[in-house]
Amino acid sequence: MLWAALLTIPAQSDESRIDAVDALATWCLQFTPRVSVVEPTTPSAAVVMELEASVRLFGGKRRLVERIKTESAELGIGQLSWAPTSLAAVALARAGQSNGFAKPLEQLLDELALQTLTPVAVHQETLVRIGCKRLGDVRALPRGGISRRFDAQLLAAMDEAYGLRPEAHEWVKLPETFRARLELMSRVDMAPALLFGARRLMLQMCGWLAARHAGITAFTLKWAHDSFRPKDVGEGGELTVRTAQPMRDIEHLSRLLAEQLAKIRLAAPVGELRLEAIDVQALEEKTLSLIPEPRLAAESLALVLERVAARLGPERVLRPVVAEDHRPEWMQHWQTAPEPRPRKLARTVDVPQPTFVFPEPLRLATRDDRPLYQGMLQLLIGPHRVEGGWWDRTVEAGVQTARHVARDYWVALSEHAGVLWIFQTRLAGDETAWFLHGSFA
Repeated sequence: MLWAALLTIPAQSDESRIDAVDALATWCLQFTPRVSVVEPTTPSAAVVMELEASVRLFGGKRRLVERIKTESAELGIGQLSWAPTSLAAVALARAGQSNGFAKPLEQLLDELALQTLTPVAVHQETLVRIGCKRLGDVRALPRGGISRRFDAQLLAAMDEAYGLRPEAHEWVKLPETFRARLELMSRVDMAPALLFGARRLMLQMCGWLAARHAGITAFTLKWAHDSFRPKDVGEGGELTVRTAQPMRDIEHLSRLLAEQLAKIRLAAPVGELRLEAIDVQALEEKTLSLIPEPRLAAESLALVLERVAARLGPERVLRPVVAEDHRPEWMQHWQTAPEPRPRKLARTVDVPQPTFVFPEPLRLATRDDRPLYQGMLQLLIGPHRVEGGWWDRTVEAGVQTARHVARDYWVALSEHAGVLWIFQTRLAGDETAWFLHGSFA
């Protein structure tokens, strides 16, 4: 499993801490619906998300990890860590470590201090008196003694962190509306300087929009003036930004907001920002497939192939075409998709045809004139004579040769390889030989 744990920067107040944790959990929902908050009521609350099922969706583990690192850095994340279990990721994050896959999980956790797991930190005084300074010391204690002397949460947390028992989480639900609040670290006097904090809120909003597969055409940024503002100044102000079409491109939205903030003059220093999504609409995602999806259900495959060939080049889009030839190697060839399809051939074959035909026939060993392939072959159906090709001539290395064949095809059964398609040659001047030419699925 791949778990990520994110710790927020210590907040100035409990309200700010709760807002930061909630906003971070909402932002994480764009990557996976399996997002949870560990110990939400404590100052050391952490947001965890299980990403194993989302790796392919985001282009592989490396790309997903890099994207989360880059975007979370703008959100002001204090620490980001990865591990096979959620509690292990939280413990590593509190210890300031990021990679929970650098060593075996037991080695990494054994070296961590007691404070990294809250159920263990509660009993730190007692554990230190009996000589425990690291989680590995606690794990070395007799399990019976731990269960009798301490509460059940300590042993359960240790087992969950080390992956010895399944973890239980209460998953975060995606809110129907988006409203986020940010308490600024310092007072801001100039409106353009509000963009730094506003961008953090917009990143959270774009994550919420991605989780809802939606875009936005309007959002409102509100700011609250400092409590020490002059008496004739109001409590704050607001600005609404609108777009021509639904979107969630953070760069474009930031540019629009920057243009608007450049025209505003603040009446007093600002200490708090709020962002609210006003007009949210479903966003039609662009397909990442090379094959465009037909706009009309009745659009034929030929029209789709024409558009793909126009995009990639006609030589890169091929389709199989049946030829008027009874020799298996040349019954079918490939042609570029835009070329006209030849007329359909009416071909009736009274013998079974293989599912797979090999590019080159494989010569078989024989015993008493019987073919061998992973054991003696049992001939089931045949022979089916295929002969001809004197008219089909090729030139290789300046030598002209005719692709004439004279074969008797059989359906054969192998004890280990299944049903096979083999033939026996009877060309003048050559000894009789057996070849494997295909197989039946």
